[in-house]
Amino acid sequence: MPELAPVTRATFPVSVLFELCAFTLISIINELSQIGGQELQPGLVVGRHSAQGYCCDKVGNIEFSDDWNSSMENAELSELAVFAAVARHRSFRHAATERGTSASAISHAIRNLESRVGVRLFHRTTRSVSLTEAGERLFARVEPALIDMRAAVDALNAFRATPFGTIRLNVPNSLAPYVLGNVMPALLANNPGLKLDVVATDSLVDIVEGGFDAGIRFGERLSQDMIAVRIKPAFRFCVVGSPRYFEKKPAPITPQDLRGHDCIRYAFPSGALLHWEFAKKGEAVQVEVDGPLTVDSQELMVDAAARGIGLAYVWEDRAAPYVADGRLQYCLDDWRSPGESLFLYFPSRKHQSAGLRALVDLMRA
Repeated sequence: MPELAPVTRATFPVSVLFELCAFTLISIINELSQIGGQELQPGLVVGRHSAQGYCCDKVGNIEFSDDWNSSMENAELSELAVFAAVARHRSFRHAATERGTSASAISHAIRNLESRVGVRLFHRTTRSVSLTEAGERLFARVEPALIDMRAAVDALNAFRATPFGTIRLNVPNSLAPYVLGNVMPALLANNPGLKLDVVATDSLVDIVEGGFDAGIRFGERLSQDMIAVRIKPAFRFCVVGSPRYFEKKPAPITPQDLRGHDCIRYAFPSGALLHWEFAKKGEAVQVEVDGPLTVDSQELMVDAAARGIGLAYVWEDRAAPYVADGRLQYCLDDWRSPGESLFLYFPSRKHQSAGLRALVDLMRA
């Protein structure tokens, strides 16, 4: 097989990508102009305030002007991407979060787009944002086109040694250090063109609405329209208490003994309390506990237990350093809960970028 020439800026056929973006942009601009009551004429070289940077003949051939690159970066394409983000989230604030900018900048871009096309695209009130009929029609065309263009750009990874771009990831706050601690250095070191944007929260988050590429959860909380990949490590709960606490009360022998102990309870952001679950020789037990302290942080639970306030039911990895230095002791070891698997999940209908594939390959169990 003959040796292939190295891919360089001069030899890579970037025009293929530009033509794809151009045809897509032409279609969208025509949609805008029809909604606004103005027809884009064949052969028209469009100026700075519409689809600058190209003209087309009757059969759709593309002719690029000198400022094509700047127009693709700075003009309508960016505004259309902002429009699609607001349309998906029905929220200027959530769209701003997805795009890493301010809500005022999002609002400004939408006003510019509406002024350019000559019709209102959103109904706005102080409490809600919804699409107008014209906005619905435009969104139906813009969203698939933007997905195609993102896929086209991502296809450039085939010409690179490593992927590039940004991965937005949602992960439970209580698990983030243990799930990502070893992953982040390896992922970023092996993929210097990649950026990782992590949001750690114990709230249940809709990753599509939140603009995330993927999330991490336990399996029972995943919706059916998600692709889920089992990842490492598995997690187990344990019960721990301080030597000071066990001087006051003997260590529990069975899970039922916990009803006579001061237990530090964990509350989810929804207000629901975490159940203490145990298993031994195929027997599963769930115990409702009580105690003087309820918190929403496993870190606080471990610290409170180390200070003798009560028993804590936490991840083994969270308690391990405290046990190692003698501040905490395990109890109910033979009733310790079985390991639970975590899953990296992402929408089944969304294009899976090369960066996300690199993350999946690294975390897969």
